[in-house]
Amino acid sequence: MLTSLIPTTAPNEFALDVRHGLLKMGQKELPSKCFYDATGSALFEVICQLPEYGLTRAEERLLSQHAKEIVDILRGPIVVAELGSGTGKKTRFVLEALCGRQPTSYHPIEISASALAMCERELRDISCISIVGFESEYLDGLLEVAARREQKERLLVLFLGSTIGNFDGEASIVFLKRLRSILWEGDALLLGADLVKPVETLVSAYDDVLGVTAAFNRNLLARINRELGADFDLRQFEHLAIYNEETRSIEMHLRSRSKQVVSIPRAGLKVTLGLGETIWTETSHKYSLSELLWMAKQTGFRCEARWVDQQWPFVDSLWIAES
Repeated sequence: MLTSLIPTTAPNEFALDVRHGLLKMGQKELPSKCFYDATGSALFEVICQLPEYGLTRAEERLLSQHAKEIVDILRGPIVVAELGSGTGKKTRFVLEALCGRQPTSYHPIEISASALAMCERELRDISCISIVGFESEYLDGLLEVAARREQKERLLVLFLGSTIGNFDGEASIVFLKRLRSILWEGDALLLGADLVKPVETLVSAYDDVLGVTAAFNRNLLARINRELGADFDLRQFEHLAIYNEETRSIEMHLRSRSKQVVSIPRAGLKVTLGLGETIWTETSHKYSLSELLWMAKQTGFRCEARWVDQQWPFVDSLWIAES
């Protein structure tokens, strides 16, 4: 098995993201992709094991039960690219099913070098898999993968864990259209999406009793301190998980406990926060099955098949790129 890592992320991108989000008029924001330094990635893996957070276990059940069925739908030699691989634990089911018929090239695409390292450790025992990872933004990495494949090969893009729900409104459609523009007709996207469920269940999933999600959220400020020389006092920020009925989304915020001024030297920035003012750090939209079908049609795909977990309502859908 070949394993390598190709970094394509600009080193100052984090500072630019922080500057852009905290200078926004009205609601200050930080993009959720910034959660995933080494500490954030480790905390997220703990979140996935919490009893309140059933999303990951739901998708593991689906992939463990249906991976062979999923890959049997696909034809020809397959190259696998995964957007946001995390540790790759769930991906194992798909890769092992593919290995039943062919050696497979697997390309995890992550902004977190530590997550890529964990993914390689998780999957390196699968002898028929060659791994070439890309430390980059999702679509930049996918462009690299698409450019390297041979004419006869089909791409299977994995976008698991309901990461699509982190895009606000129309942004998800824009992203999926850009993704589709990279693919050839007949390529496939396996898309995970969390489904609508009782509000109490959703809020507790993002505000667990042990406070792991709160630590994950505050670690974003700690990362800014570490990497950009900022002076955020984490004790002065409260973790909030709020359900937005209008958008059917969970929102995570960090609320200032006092009026304060924070310096971020390496982003060339000073930020004033009022008492009770929030920094919006994540959106997690919850879908209906009909909404997902509509999204496929809007973005150049057809939904070939889907598998729904009933214990924790969640769906994995196999979309095929159309002309």
